[in-house]
Amino acid sequence: MGIPFLQIFFHSPTHGLRLTLLMLLATAMLAFGQGYQQQGLTADKDLVLALDPRLPAAANSAVGRAKPASFDTRKAAKEHNIASRTVTEIKELYNGYYAVAGVFGEEKNALKFVQTLENKQLHPKKVWNPGSKLHYVYLDYFADGRAAIQAIASGMNGRYRDKLWLMDVRECKELKPSPQKHLQSGVSPEEPGTDLAYKQLAREHQIPTRKISGLHGLESGYYLIAGVFGEAANAKKFSAGLRARKLEASHFYNPLKKAHYVYVGHFHQGTDAITRAASKMNGRYRNTLWILEVPTPPQKPAPATADKTYGQGAIALGPRLNPYRNEGLFYPPVRKQVAKDPPSLAKLIEKADSYFEKMWYAEAAELYEMVLNKSESPSFDIIRKAGDSHYFNTNMGRAYYWYDQLFERHKDEMSADNLFKYAHALKGTGRYGRSKRLMRLYNRKLKTEESSIPGRRAEAASREVIMDNILATEEQVSLKNLAVNSKYSDFAPMFYNEGEVVYASAVDSAFFSTRRYKWNNQPYLDLYVAKINEESEDVRDAVKFSKKINTKYHEAGVTFSPDNTTMYFTRNNYGKKLKRDKHGVNNLKIYQSKKVDGEWTEAVEVPFNSDEYSTGHPALSPDGKQLYFVSDMPGTIGGTDIFVVDVLDEGGFSEPRNLGPEINTERKEMFPFINDSKLYFSSDGHVGLGGLDIFEVAFDGEEGFLEVRNLGRPINSNKDDFSYIVNETTQKGYFASNRRGGKGDDDIYSFKRLIPEEANNNAIAGVITELVTGDVVPEALVVLLDENNRKLKEVVTGADGAFVFEDLEGNTKYTLRSEKSEFSTDSQVVSTLDNERVAVDIALRRLEDRIVVEDGIRKLKTDMIFFDFDKSYIRDDAGRELDKLVAVMRQYPGMVIKIESHTDSRGPAVYNKYLSDKRAKSTRAYLIQQGIAADRIESAIGYGEERLLNECNGSVRCSSAKHQLNRRSEFIIVKM
Repeated sequence: MGIPFLQIFFHSPTHGLRLTLLMLLATAMLAFGQGYQQQGLTADKDLVLALDPRLPAAANSAVGRAKPASFDTRKAAKEHNIASRTVTEIKELYNGYYAVAGVFGEEKNALKFVQTLENKQLHPKKVWNPGSKLHYVYLDYFADGRAAIQAIASGMNGRYRDKLWLMDVRECKELKPSPQKHLQSGVSPEEPGTDLAYKQLAREHQIPTRKISGLHGLESGYYLIAGVFGEAANAKKFSAGLRARKLEASHFYNPLKKAHYVYVGHFHQGTDAITRAASKMNGRYRNTLWILEVPTPPQKPAPATADKTYGQGAIALGPRLNPYRNEGLFYPPVRKQVAKDPPSLAKLIEKADSYFEKMWYAEAAELYEMVLNKSESPSFDIIRKAGDSHYFNTNMGRAYYWYDQLFERHKDEMSADNLFKYAHALKGTGRYGRSKRLMRLYNRKLKTEESSIPGRRAEAASREVIMDNILATEEQVSLKNLAVNSKYSDFAPMFYNEGEVVYASAVDSAFFSTRRYKWNNQPYLDLYVAKINEESEDVRDAVKFSKKINTKYHEAGVTFSPDNTTMYFTRNNYGKKLKRDKHGVNNLKIYQSKKVDGEWTEAVEVPFNSDEYSTGHPALSPDGKQLYFVSDMPGTIGGTDIFVVDVLDEGGFSEPRNLGPEINTERKEMFPFINDSKLYFSSDGHVGLGGLDIFEVAFDGEEGFLEVRNLGRPINSNKDDFSYIVNETTQKGYFASNRRGGKGDDDIYSFKRLIPEEANNNAIAGVITELVTGDVVPEALVVLLDENNRKLKEVVTGADGAFVFEDLEGNTKYTLRSEKSEFSTDSQVVSTLDNERVAVDIALRRLEDRIVVEDGIRKLKTDMIFFDFDKSYIRDDAGRELDKLVAVMRQYPGMVIKIESHTDSRGPAVYNKYLSDKRAKSTRAYLIQQGIAADRIESAIGYGEERLLNECNGSVRCSSAKHQLNRRSEFIIVKM
C-alpha cells in the first residue's frame, strides 16, 4: 500500500497507503532508535535507575582507574568513530564507561525511548544530568574502557543498530580500591583467575563465590548462578521461567558434579558480575544469586587465527566468541543447542532490516520470508519484523501467520503492541473469537507495562459487549465499487463543485516508466477529479487535478472551502528536494492553495506544520471556520490524533487543539470529515471489526462531542475502512476500503442508506462456526430452501463466517442447509418474522471429530442409524447419516470398518438375529453404492437383541421410543 507518510496520513497505519502519517512517523522513529518526542506519557520512577544503589560509595580502582596504562580509551573511541564525552556531574553513577543511546530534554520522551528499547529486548536505564539538565538513556555500564569500546563498536554484539556514544564518568562514585600490590603486578585486574578486587568485593557484599576448572567447551569468566539441578528437564523449565521474566537465562552441564547450572548472566570482569549480583539484576531478580568463576585453561590457548586483541593487555578470545562482545546481560553466552544460520543469511537479514527501517515494507516482507524459509532458528526480532512488514502492507493473512508463529514461540516476550497487532490480524482474517481472547491478554499486558493512558483503556468486558453489539447489527446500506478504481491504491474522496469528486490515486498513468514508492512498490499519489453520475451512483471520466498541485511526490487528502476557492491538501515535506527531520524521516505537511482566475496558485504550507512531525488529512467545517486535521505533534495522545484550528478572518490560524480522549485513543485516529451535525473519522483504537473502522460522533453547541459510534457493517469490514464522506440529506456518500473483492489495493466505494420505508427487513442472518472450537467457518455454502425443499438462494460465507438472506417473505418457514468439505452437512428449519431479521447460529462438526473411542473401541460416531419396525431398508434420515460416514471414509482412504446391526427385543430372538443381519448387509450395500470399496468393509453382521442399550428386554413395559433406541447400526474402525 503506500506511502509511509502519506500513508500515515493518507491512510491507515495498519496497511499500505493507509499508514497514518503518525503511525508511520512513530514506526520510523522507533526504527531509528531515537527520542521521538510525544506527549501524554507519565513518568515511571522505577525506570530512573543508577547503576547500583546498593554498592558502597567507596571507589574500586580496578573499576575506576586500574586500566592498563598503555590503553587510551578516548583514542580508541576516535579510531572507531565513536563519539565520547567526559561527564563529572552525575554523582549517583559510578566512575567508568556508559554506552549512551539517546539524550532528551524532557523526561517523558526519555521514558518513551526506554520503553521502545525494552520492547527490543534490551535493558536500558535512564539517568538525570543536573549539569546539562538532560536525561541520558544508556544500554550498559563498563568498568573497563576496552570492554566499552568493544561493545559499542559491535553494536552491542549486533543487538543495537543505531549510533551509540561513550560517556566517560569521572569524579563520581568509586568502588573500594583493591590491594596496591595487585595494581602493580602488570596483569589485567579483570582477567579471570587473577581478580583480587573481585574476591574482596564479593566478601563485602556477602555474595557466595566458587571456582570450577576443567569445564571444557565452556567460555571462561564469571557466571551468575540462579539454580542447580540434577535433571536437565528441571533446569530447562527453570530457565524458561526466568526468560519469561525478561532475564536472559541459560544453563550448562557440569559432568564432574553431574549437575545442571542455570545462570542469568556471564561476564569477563568479576566486578561487573558483583555489580549485577548486588543489584539483583537491577531489581529484576528477587532471589539469591552466587558467582561461579570458570578460569581460562592455561594449557589450551585460543587459536592464533581467531584471536583479536584490543590494545595491549587485552584478553585473547576463542574462535566461538565475538571479539567485541559486551560483557553485560545482552546475550546468553553459550547456546550449543541452537543451530547456526547459514552465513549468507546475515547479509540477507541486513538488507531486509535496511528496507524495514526505510519503511519499504513490500521488499522487506519478501526478504524476511526468504530468511525464515532458510533459517533453522529464527529470532524473535526476525519473526516480528516479518509480521510487521505484512501488517503495514495490508497483507493480513501473512501478518496473522507470522504473529501466530511469534505467539507460539515467544508468547511471554511479546509486548502489548505485538499483541495488539496480532489481535487485529486475527480480526482481519475473520478470527473474531480468538481476537477477543488476545485483546484480553493485550489489556492485561497494558496493565503490567503501565503504558496505557489513565481513563482511556476500556475494560475488556466492556469492549466485548461493544464488539457483540457491532456484530449483531448491520445497516441497510447498498455499496458499489467505483468504475475509476485501479489495481493500485485509490482513496480519500472529497466533494467538489457541483457533481464532482476529488480523490487520491496511485494509478500508473505514465507511458513508459513511473517512479515508485518503496513502501508498497506502487507509484506516488496524485489528485484526480471525476464526475458523479447521480443515477448510477458511480464516478467516471477521471482526469488529473491541477498541475500546480500535483508533483512528483505524494499529494492526497484534500478539502475545499464552502465557495471552492481555497483548498487544503497533504503533501510530502518538499521544497526543491525532500526535507527530512533529524531522524532521516520525510514528514507530511498541509498545504494551502487559492483559486485565482480559475487557476489554482502555487501551494504554501500552513504555519502549524513542522519539519519534526507530520500534519495531514485536512477537513474544513461546512462554514469554513474550522480546519480539522491529523498529526503526531507534541500533545498527541496516541499514534496519530485529530486536532482542530480556527481559521481566522485575516487568513491566519489559532493554535492547534487536540480533540481530547473521548475521540482520540492511544492508537491511531485519522481521515476526519465534518458536516453540520456529525464528525466522522477512522480509528484502530476504538472497538472495531479489524484494521481501521469508520466511526461517527454527533455534537451540539452546549455539550460538544457526544458518544463515539461504530458505523458497523457493511460500511466497516475486517480490513481497513476509511476516508468516509456523506451528504446527510441524501444519505449518499463515498469511502475507501481494502476489503476483499476490490479491484486493487484500496478502492473507493459509493454507498446509499436505504430509507426505512424502502427496506424489507424480512431476513435470516447468522454465523457458521465449528462445533468444538467455536472458530468461524469461512467459504461454507449455505442454501435456502422453501417448504417444498426447492432451492431459492445460496451464499458462500465470508472470512467472518457470516451469511444473510434478505427480502424474504414474512412469517414463512425456510430450511437452511449448510455444507463444507471436511464438515458434516447441517440442516435447520427457520421461520421468518414480520419485518424483522432472524438470527441463526449454525455449528458444523468436523468429519474427523466423528472418530471417537467408546469403551476402548474406536468407532465412527454418527447419529443413530434407525430402522422401521420389522424392516431393513435405509430410511431417508439414515441415508443422510450414512452420507456423513461416507465423507469421513473418503477423507481417510486407508480406513477399514466393520458394521454391527442390532434389533429390539420384540419378536423371536432367532428372527431378530436374522433381521439385524439383513440390516447390516443393507447398510453395507448402501455404502458400496456411494463409492466405498467393498474391501474396506471387513464385515457386516447382525446381533439381534443380544446387545440391548436399555432395560427393554421383554421383562418390563417400554415405549416405542425406547425400543427404537435398540434398533441401530454401529461402525467399528478396524484400521486407519
